[in-house]
Amino acid sequence: MFSNFKKLNRREFLKLTGVGIAGTLLGGTAMPLIQRLKQPQADVTILKESSYSNNLVNSIRKGISNYPHVLQKVKGGRVVLKPNMVDHYPGHPINTDPAMIAGAISAFRQLGAREVVVAEGPGHNRDVEMLLSQTGIDGVLRDEKVKFIDLNLDSISPVKITSNYTGLSQFFFPHTILNADLVVSMPKLKTHHWAGATLSLKNLFGTIPGVKYGWPKNFLHWYGISESIADIASTIQPGFAIVDGIVGMEGDGPLHGTPIHSGVIVMGDNLTAVDSTAARIMGFYPEQIQHMSMMIPYGGTVNKALIQQLGEPLFTMPEKFKVLPHSTYVTKKPSLWEQALISGW
Repeated sequence: MFSNFKKLNRREFLKLTGVGIAGTLLGGTAMPLIQRLKQPQADVTILKESSYSNNLVNSIRKGISNYPHVLQKVKGGRVVLKPNMVDHYPGHPINTDPAMIAGAISAFRQLGAREVVVAEGPGHNRDVEMLLSQTGIDGVLRDEKVKFIDLNLDSISPVKITSNYTGLSQFFFPHTILNADLVVSMPKLKTHHWAGATLSLKNLFGTIPGVKYGWPKNFLHWYGISESIADIASTIQPGFAIVDGIVGMEGDGPLHGTPIHSGVIVMGDNLTAVDSTAARIMGFYPEQIQHMSMMIPYGGTVNKALIQQLGEPLFTMPEKFKVLPHSTYVTKKPSLWEQALISGW
């Protein structure tokens, strides 16, 4: 029997089995059909915002209000905002805009948060004080009287990895993340030359402490970027995402790309669904982005049919981000068979 299977190529084998094996598509990790069919219904909010000078507080508060169970965590709770803060190259929209951070601080306070802190562990630039100053985020922290915590230097504890795609038994995480009532990932809408896109899941790389894993956290690269992203996200399970897409980055992201005005904020409590929606806004197919598919067995939703769009409908977002030649796979439409293998019909 097995000798006969060896004579079949992959396409023929998948046709014969009917269910197929998603191992090749998921970086060697097979995903049972039952797990793909169990993707939960997810709500993702898309809000149009043309400028950072607009009243972002109202927009962000409006978006958060679509998620009653998130509001319950916010009221009287400690909210940790984890922005995308990597480095500073003038003319390149690398980081979450300070206006977005300020808007989120005020919105969560107005919704009843006991405390709001901003926390990040940059993996590229080790001089955090200089980076805060260059990005203008320090001004927001002063104006809003908000504490900033460098996750690279925070106290840490080991946590057993939930998904364990990397094959590691545990990650060390900062106490600021572990003790939060709500962790909010606030990435920039931008391309990434290795991961396909930098969105709310990839943004969680900054929760890994440099004091334990070094700079630029190449330890995680050695065990696989997509694998590490999925392991981090499935383990700490952040409760919300706010994607800064007012001005995004296309081309050679995450550091050297060029600005693209997208005019959107994307929000939700299922980070995989948020990222899948944001990827579609960028003109990408989330089924082609490995770490998003890896999250499906752990509560992630990629299947478009299971994502309810709140606010602006997805089809009104016409942007198509440019990518580097080796990243064009994210713009390749998967076949119906590939879609079924990854996220169900």
